[in-house]
Amino acid sequence: MSTAPGPARAVVVVGGGLAGVPAALDLADRGHRVTLVETRPRLGGLAFSFRRDSPVGALRVDNGQHVYLRCCTAYRGFLDRIGGTSLAPLQTRLDVPVLDPGTGRLGRIRRTALPVPLHLGASLARYPHLSPGERVSAARATFALRRLDPDDPALDGQDFAGWLRRQGQTDRAVEALWDLIGVATLNARAGDVSLALAAMIFRTGLLTEPGAADIGVPRVPLGDLHDTLARAALDRAGVTTLLATRAGRPRRAPGGGWRVALAARGGRDRHELTAAAAAPAAPPGPAPRLLPEGALDHPGRLPRIGTAPILNVHVVLDRKVLRRPFFAAVNSPVQWVFDRTTSSGLSGLPGGARAQYLVLSQSAAGEEIQLPADVLRKRYLPELARLLPPVAGARVLDFFVTRERAATFAPAPGVGRLRPGAVTRAPGLTLAGAWTATGWPATMEGAVRSGLAAARAVAGGGSAPTRSDDRHEESV
Repeated sequence: MSTAPGPARAVVVVGGGLAGVPAALDLADRGHRVTLVETRPRLGGLAFSFRRDSPVGALRVDNGQHVYLRCCTAYRGFLDRIGGTSLAPLQTRLDVPVLDPGTGRLGRIRRTALPVPLHLGASLARYPHLSPGERVSAARATFALRRLDPDDPALDGQDFAGWLRRQGQTDRAVEALWDLIGVATLNARAGDVSLALAAMIFRTGLLTEPGAADIGVPRVPLGDLHDTLARAALDRAGVTTLLATRAGRPRRAPGGGWRVALAARGGRDRHELTAAAAAPAAPPGPAPRLLPEGALDHPGRLPRIGTAPILNVHVVLDRKVLRRPFFAAVNSPVQWVFDRTTSSGLSGLPGGARAQYLVLSQSAAGEEIQLPADVLRKRYLPELARLLPPVAGARVLDFFVTRERAATFAPAPGVGRLRPGAVTRAPGLTLAGAWTATGWPATMEGAVRSGLAAARAVAGGGSAPTRSDDRHEESV
């Protein structure tokens, strides 16, 4: 994002995801005349909804299950800005049921109102998926995490699993506790995660304020938030939003600023804007090709930032089998299961009250992301019945999968030094995207923070922190 010199203060933001929309709103609030350009016919980036003509009727389907935490203050601010806070409520207190289908035991990760770290003490002391010795060892590792500084460059090159082993964590403890949280928030298992990012997530979410990790789950489709409400907020702010429009590489304009060629889908209605420019929220690999020559200090680093997939398995059953909004699983290929009956519109369909729509959210999906739906059905339906025995007697009304092969950047050891900041070497041109140097992993929070950092860089004449300078020490 960027502003042209002179009184016009025109800004072009390229990309209508959770980086671009907050950036556009912030820039408009600062008095800029903003044009937001998005290639797709909708806003929301990788957190969107679509309509499915299902055997049970028309469903509103999220491409993937997304949640946020109380410590995600930038995303919470975005929800408030677009009028969506009440549509994505937070838990009063963190409470995650954790099922083991092998033993039939139900554990819970939940907090009390006691100060950190005592707020999780009772939960850990009774956690049935670890032995008494493993619980004591996990508590010691938690205290050791508090002593780590996520901003220490030395941590970036280390992997989280190695650090956990040095803290005496068993393979079972890593799977049943650390990866239970880490896979969902980082989209990778401990051996594939930078210790710096792991320390940031666990410290911010579990070791700052008691309520930091309280979970927020949208009770409406993501499209209602990130497209419908976001578009209305942009309109109120005076932002010109161009959907289904492709932006070309910014070129220097005579007299200063940037020229951005625009073309509507299909190549019709080609025109050019002269103002400031923002790099599209593209994956890091293609980003150097979408920026002017010399804009980045180390363009060769960006293609080295890998991506990680997320798979979602959608199951509609003819009866209610789950009475909780969600749960997690251990010792199972299933990771997290969410009830999306109401948000999908199923409960409002004829006979819908007798049906239930569940989503199995599978992060770090690896090779599974390529498997056909029928193979995934044979793998996951029996496992779901092991976790929820009533599933065995239910009739499957619909089964389908959604895949995001490049859902997030890979939080691998060493990724921190590859992530660029908001400011580029091209005057008036800034960079946004969850994969930039926000200090956060690839979450909705990280995306919003990147957009706000880019907007601040515009307002400051090209100077913005590469790390979040307003991280709220309240919660994840």
